[in-house]
Amino acid sequence: MTTSTLTLPGGTWTLGDTPVARFGYGAMQLTGPWVLGEPADRAGALAVLREAVSHGINHIDTAETYGPRVANNLIREALHPYGETLLIATKVGGRRDANGGWPSARKPDELRQQIQDNLETLGVEALDLVHLRLGDANGPVPERISEAFQTLVDLQDQGVIRHLGVSNATAAQVSEAQSIAPIVSVQNMYNLATRHDDQLIDQLAAEGVAYIPFFPLGGFTPLQSAALSSVVARLGSTPMSVALAWLLRRSPNILLIAGTSSAAHLRENITGAGVELSESYLNELNSIAG
Repeated sequence: MTTSTLTLPGGTWTLGDTPVARFGYGAMQLTGPWVLGEPADRAGALAVLREAVSHGINHIDTAETYGPRVANNLIREALHPYGETLLIATKVGGRRDANGGWPSARKPDELRQQIQDNLETLGVEALDLVHLRLGDANGPVPERISEAFQTLVDLQDQGVIRHLGVSNATAAQVSEAQSIAPIVSVQNMYNLATRHDDQLIDQLAAEGVAYIPFFPLGGFTPLQSAALSSVVARLGSTPMSVALAWLLRRSPNILLIAGTSSAAHLRENITGAGVELSESYLNELNSIAG
C-alpha cells in the first residue's frame, strides 16, 4: 500500500493512548441504502478503506449495526491484520429490527453479546474503543446509564475493551459515566446549526477528552443556511468542506469521522477540510447558531 502525498488537516490528538489524526473516517456509508445490506460496489468499498489508511487516517469509526455486520466485515477484509497505529472505534447499545429501525439493546446480556459480535467480525481479541450508544433516533434521552456502562467497565477489566466512551449522550450522562470509569471520547450530533454541546465540548477539552461530532451537515436533514452558502460561494468551496474546516477550528479535541463510499470523495473531503477560514468567515459561520 502506497502512502499518499495528501496532508491530513487538523494535526493529531491522543485518543486513549493512541495518537490519531484529527481527520478520521466513518464507515456507516460503506453499506447498502439506509445502512442495510451489502454495498452495490463491494470492491469500491474495500478500496476506500485502503485509500483512507494510505492517506494516514488511523481512526476508523464503525458499528456492528451498520449492515448489520457489513461494515465490520469490510474493515476486516480490507485492513486485517491491522497496523499498530490504527484505532478502530465501535458502538454498542442498539440493534437493527426487521424494518431497519434502531431499537435500543442495553441490557447486560445484550451488551456482552454485541461486544462478542464486534470481536468476531473485526477479527480482534480486544476492541480499541467502545462507545455506549444512548438515547434514540431523535437524540439523547435523559435516563440512568450506570448498569449498562458498568457492564462495559467489567468487560474492560477482563481485557476485551481497551478504552470507553459514550455516544448520543446528555451532559449529565457523560458525568455519570465518568463517575464510574474514565472515558476517552464523547460522540454526539454537532454541527454549525446544532450547537447544544458547546459548553460540553469546552469542558471535555479541558479534561483531555475527545469530542467526535456526527452529522456535520445535519445528517438526514441537511443544514440550510444563507451564511454557510455565502461563505462557500466566496471561498469557491463546498458546504461539506467548510463545515469540516469549521469543526477543526472549533476546538482541538474535535475529531472528524467524515464518511463516504467513494475514494475520490474521500480525497475531496481531506483537501476541503484544510480550507483556510479567516476570522471574518468564522464570525459569519458562528452566527448561524445564534
